[in-house]
Amino acid sequence: MKSNIYIALLFLVALCLGCSGTRKITEGDLLYVGHTLKVEKGKESKKTRKSVKSELDDLIRPKPNKSILGMRPGIFFYNLVGEVKKDKGFKHWVKYKLGEAPVLMGDVDLEYNKKVIQNYVENKGFFNAESKADSIRKGKKAEANYEVKLHNQYKIKSVSFPTDTTLLSKEINMLKEKSVLKVGKPYDLDVIKRERTRMDAKLKERGFYYFNEDYLLVQVDSTVANHEVDLIVKIKDDVPEKAKNQYRINNIFVYPSFNLKRDTISTRKMETVTYEDLTIIDNKTVFKPFIFDKTLLFDKGDLYNRTTHNLSLNRLITLGTFKFVKNEFKVNDSLNNYLDAYYYLTPLQKKSIQVEALAKTNSANYSGTELNVNWSNRNTFKGAELLKISAFAGLEVQVSGQNNGFNVYRFGGEANLIWPRFISPFNMSSGSAYVPNTKASLSYEYQLRTKLYSLKTFNGSFGYLWKENERKEHSLNVVNIAYTSSNNVSDLYKSQIAENPSLQKVIDKQFILGTTYSYTYTNTMLKNRKNNIYFKGSVDLSGNSVGLLMGANDGDNPKSILGVPFSQYSKLEMEFRHYYNFNSETKLASRIILGAGIPYGNSNELPFIKQFFIGGTSSIRAFRARSIGPGIFNGNEVTNSFLPDQSGDLKLEFSTELRTKIYKLIKGAVFVDAGNIWLLNESEEKPGAKFSGQFLNELAVGAGVGLRFDFSFLVLRTDFAFPLRKPYLPKGDRWVIDAVNFGDGGWRKENLIFNLAIGYPF
Repeated sequence: MKSNIYIALLFLVALCLGCSGTRKITEGDLLYVGHTLKVEKGKESKKTRKSVKSELDDLIRPKPNKSILGMRPGIFFYNLVGEVKKDKGFKHWVKYKLGEAPVLMGDVDLEYNKKVIQNYVENKGFFNAESKADSIRKGKKAEANYEVKLHNQYKIKSVSFPTDTTLLSKEINMLKEKSVLKVGKPYDLDVIKRERTRMDAKLKERGFYYFNEDYLLVQVDSTVANHEVDLIVKIKDDVPEKAKNQYRINNIFVYPSFNLKRDTISTRKMETVTYEDLTIIDNKTVFKPFIFDKTLLFDKGDLYNRTTHNLSLNRLITLGTFKFVKNEFKVNDSLNNYLDAYYYLTPLQKKSIQVEALAKTNSANYSGTELNVNWSNRNTFKGAELLKISAFAGLEVQVSGQNNGFNVYRFGGEANLIWPRFISPFNMSSGSAYVPNTKASLSYEYQLRTKLYSLKTFNGSFGYLWKENERKEHSLNVVNIAYTSSNNVSDLYKSQIAENPSLQKVIDKQFILGTTYSYTYTNTMLKNRKNNIYFKGSVDLSGNSVGLLMGANDGDNPKSILGVPFSQYSKLEMEFRHYYNFNSETKLASRIILGAGIPYGNSNELPFIKQFFIGGTSSIRAFRARSIGPGIFNGNEVTNSFLPDQSGDLKLEFSTELRTKIYKLIKGAVFVDAGNIWLLNESEEKPGAKFSGQFLNELAVGAGVGLRFDFSFLVLRTDFAFPLRKPYLPKGDRWVIDAVNFGDGGWRKENLIFNLAIGYPF
């Protein structure tokens, strides 16, 4: 027994030595293991020294090989396969994807890094700084050491701007009040560059199309006082005359059928159409002229500005009709201070067909595949409309859980017609960079749950989608219709209805006629931020207008449309996410969801498809999908044949997850989830399900760990989770942390949940 332990220890030591990266370092070479940087204490603040050190650490090159607990697996894999003769294959993948070449001390240029350090601190106003560079050898490893003395940081004593009477100088003087160059602030070359960029951007908004930030010069005089500088903003002497001029828009030309391979402007006879301020030149009438008038925001006589320039280009792109968009401005031949605008547009192929196979998971803890066939017709009615018809078929199975074996088969189709503008009796318009869309949709889905039942669902909607900017998005369905009916109900399911009558509502006919609205705000697309957020709020109203017209006010005797009672309710749901980024590889992601649905008038309860559920792969992962609640009700005791979907009128859910990169495409996570659902009213079938002031004592809590395999085209997620608190247990026994025992097979079977999913949970 002891010999086996010794062998294992020897193997572990050998592996660690192999992973240390020094085993195959040739004689005379040293493995570079990183650097130390010391910023000596002076008159500057601790915060300043810390900031300087952080920036310099990022600038020093090269970066050493990545290490985990002193081991360098990248070098191990690099050395493992030896010489690789092919540019592809398994050996190439191991050596150059899993592995990385050792970084040697010979690759480190100490003198160059010293200059980088000196240059950086001088650019931050430490003109008298001193820097040193050296290295230390430790066996077969070496480390670089850098020291820097900052001394005094120079501050801005005064800032002056051009004083002559030219138009350009006057415009620059109008911008000085919001200058980022402030008297008393430290000298900083980056701030000076930012000021030049700011002025150039502002001048572009004031018609100076040909101006460039390189035409501005900021002179520095460091002789005026002790550790102070004067900044003098000047216009360079060699600025071209046209860069000093302010321009307005004259003619606007549009070429909607421009071909990049051959200049269709010169080789084909064109037809010219004048519409409003536009001149549209085409070989045939491919697009109706009004679409360009709604998309392009410049009018004749407008002062040129960069914002309108970019907004117009972005709107052309978001029409979804053009493959390439090219734009240029030229000085008008007869009016020197006027620009002619030219837009060269290359259309996408009018008709196309696309076949795609998807891997997916859903909130019910089902995983599966789906095949989609999409046919698109762009510019359907010559107004850049998009007609898209899709057909799909899919299979979903539950990998683990009580629904294992109750597979779901789905097929159906959908037709969407999208107009790139508001279709409305009211005068609605948008001046954002994103063209607003009006969307009409019709869809049908047939869903077969083997051994249970099948559902047929028809959906129709008409509404609007528009974005204020890249962060804010709105969706309004003025009319939203859904009709669901069932058939092929099995004897098994009927027998379960006898034991649990609430299952009947799953297969009842449902008719929804209402309005939905959602608002989304996110800045998650912004990188290099400590904090990113996402918010989505939605309102779902159904049956109110119809209920008012038909006098529906008794849910026990509901009014019907075509023999089916219509649903009447109001539903509100909000989701907030916060991402705290420790660095590019580690973040803390948190989410809270609040939801409430209130039936009234013609309904005593929400339609099943509109109710709230909790638990599963993207919810509280320590519990099976849709198995929690409502309240302290235990749905697991209802039946052993299959797990019914527990639903509620109210929802509270919270999750927090620490995510970090482990190695290459592998990421890890540690998480805690909590939440529950509740009913608004008492239920004889579900005792303890009603919402009360004790709701915080009725929360389910779970924790776990997981791996995420990021293959770029998809993220495969695996999680192991276990409950910390079970709300359905008696008071005083709900926390089950003390019962956690990973070594007990019985505990694992009952409590340890494995989740397999596609994508991140949030």
